[in-house]
Amino acid sequence: MIWKILFVLIFSLQTMVCLNEVRWCTTSDPEKQKCNEMKLAFTQAQILPPFSCVSGKSSIDCARMVMSNEADAVTLDGGLIYQAGKEYNLKPVVGEVYDQDVGTSYYAVAVVRRNSSITISHLKGTKSCHTGIQRTVGWNVPIGYLIDSGQMSVMGCDIPKAVSNFFSMSCVPGANMPSYPLSLCELCKGDENGNNKCEENAQERYSDYSGAFRCLVEGEGDVAFVKHSTVSENSDGKNPASWAQDVLSENYQLLCRDGTRVGVSEWRHCNLARVPAHAVVVRPDMDGSLIYRLLNEGQRRFNFDSSGFQMFHSTAYNGNNLLFKDSTIELRLISTQTYQAWLGDEYLHAMKGMSCDPDRLPKSLRWCTLSIGEIWKCANMANAFKNKTLNPSLQCVSADSTEKCMKMIQEKEIDAVTLDGGDIYTAGKRYGLVPAAGESYFESDLSNSYYAVALVHKSPSDAFTIHDLKGRKSCHTGYERTAGWNIPVGALIQKGFIRPEGCSTAKAIGNFFSASCVPGANQKDFPSELCKLCKGDGNGKFKCEKDSRELYFGYSGAFRCLVERAGEVAFVKHSTVFENTNGTNLESWTKDLKSSDFQLLCPNGARAEVYQYADCNWAQVPAHAVMVHPDTNIHAVYGLLDKAQDFFGSDNCSEFKMFDSSQYQAKDLIFKDSTYKIVPVREKTTYHQWLGGDYIESLEGMQCSSSTAVTPVNAAFFLISNIILITFLA
Repeated sequence: MIWKILFVLIFSLQTMVCLNEVRWCTTSDPEKQKCNEMKLAFTQAQILPPFSCVSGKSSIDCARMVMSNEADAVTLDGGLIYQAGKEYNLKPVVGEVYDQDVGTSYYAVAVVRRNSSITISHLKGTKSCHTGIQRTVGWNVPIGYLIDSGQMSVMGCDIPKAVSNFFSMSCVPGANMPSYPLSLCELCKGDENGNNKCEENAQERYSDYSGAFRCLVEGEGDVAFVKHSTVSENSDGKNPASWAQDVLSENYQLLCRDGTRVGVSEWRHCNLARVPAHAVVVRPDMDGSLIYRLLNEGQRRFNFDSSGFQMFHSTAYNGNNLLFKDSTIELRLISTQTYQAWLGDEYLHAMKGMSCDPDRLPKSLRWCTLSIGEIWKCANMANAFKNKTLNPSLQCVSADSTEKCMKMIQEKEIDAVTLDGGDIYTAGKRYGLVPAAGESYFESDLSNSYYAVALVHKSPSDAFTIHDLKGRKSCHTGYERTAGWNIPVGALIQKGFIRPEGCSTAKAIGNFFSASCVPGANQKDFPSELCKLCKGDGNGKFKCEKDSRELYFGYSGAFRCLVERAGEVAFVKHSTVFENTNGTNLESWTKDLKSSDFQLLCPNGARAEVYQYADCNWAQVPAHAVMVHPDTNIHAVYGLLDKAQDFFGSDNCSEFKMFDSSQYQAKDLIFKDSTYKIVPVREKTTYHQWLGGDYIESLEGMQCSSSTAVTPVNAAFFLISNIILITFLA
């Protein structure tokens, strides 16, 4: 044990010797002056290693200098710790403590009057009070939260404009710049004479924490974004100012992220984010404990009034918060020295929402199209977006398969493509792509999913069920498509109706159904039965191709295969029948079709009416999503599409319809025609989160390898998803 201790001491001494001095980076003359006095004080006190001061142009420039070994340490706030960690790989090693009650952090909260009905999810259109532009709890955290949660969309990274569009009026001190919307200063009052309106200083009465709360108290705003202690510091007689004399804390509440409201004293569990304290950051190869020992020895000697030099006071240098915040009472060693751990998930999400840089946006968003119809629609969409000055502009690129799109996005040759669940899995797992926006199909339910169903003709004389499918003729949306292949094939395997030999599910389906149309199954070694029912373009060409040239491709195509009596069962999504009956689709093949003429096959062996899809389906399926490279700013992509759907999201729009493909003699081009709205991904920022573990299990349960596929009862083929299993048991 003694030898181990000696080894650690010797190693530490060697490390300290190698670190000849700690070069502290400063950003102003007053800070440099204080730094030099700290150097002198440390030297006189014989605190090692030696300490020196270097100059940087700004805090983030200091972070760059630390990375480049031109400096060794600098104290940064939360936003800069995020940037320094992400861009320069720096780590926080020593944190400031301001209050023994909350330690190395404080909390950003949203305060409202008790007698209001506002919740966190209903802030749009309200009037807002902020501490100041780019301030942490008054701007970065709440606006970042609203962006990251999808409540506020940002087009072209223009965050001030997005805030102006979201809130009806605001007071954001410091937003009185020519390029900023006027509404951001509309609630501000200036000084008692009405001068200096919207200045980011004490001359604007609504600036800083107390000012933002005063904006709420005086009825100008509906919500104030402040820190957790602001209300208690300015209510119940604690603030002698005239505006605060009659303020009672019980008349105000906090907005919680889960949609509830609580009293202002419950900020620990009801806040927008824990805001991390300032911290000292260093290079990843530096020993953080050495920096702490240096500073800890310093604070032991120079953190009291009689010490001469004082580490946590800046008034002697005509400044504030120099080297450390003046409110610091202690420095502590950070145990988990990563910027992610120090900042915390909620703060990280807020910063991601604010990290959209207009200078880093592409001049155009290159969209991948998969057919002639999609190229036409994409070109019209690009022109429509241009006419409304939406940015980034749209550029259309053609590819011959979804996987080609994925590869081109991976290699940054294009930027975006809309994919279904099965392709989302491939795009995420094989090519590293991430979802940027999703489709939603229900006006009353934005849960980003739909149902996979088996559709049949209503026939009293032939009311077959799932148990009678063998030998029937089947219509599928496409090979490896979610609702048309993956889900029904997986279900049939799980139920034991088919038992693939080896890895050949295609062969098993070919043997199970007497004939099928599975667009995309025109592959070598695939049974010819899988393409037997396909029609091609009507002229005998492109038969069984996995695109709109095959008339039986996709949801409407598979339904048409059923309608025209080529097949006896169609595997589609629940809304397909409604989109092509009762006069909804005006194409000739849908003439006189009624939704009541069709039924659903339930996994439990029953039949149900088509409107009973919630109780009679084969699985709930994740919605289609727009997939992009992980380096692409997803908030900018969603911001563009969200603004675009304000203009073109209605099927009544005469200029262009985002969710209607009838003009191009096709269905579901770029977006599914049943899309009600493009929605943000919110917390589902990876393919795994978007699809869900159950759905991924269903896909992976269908996969096998030569080493696992040895018998019909191989477990790999029976590992279908829990969602399907649950559906069967329901």
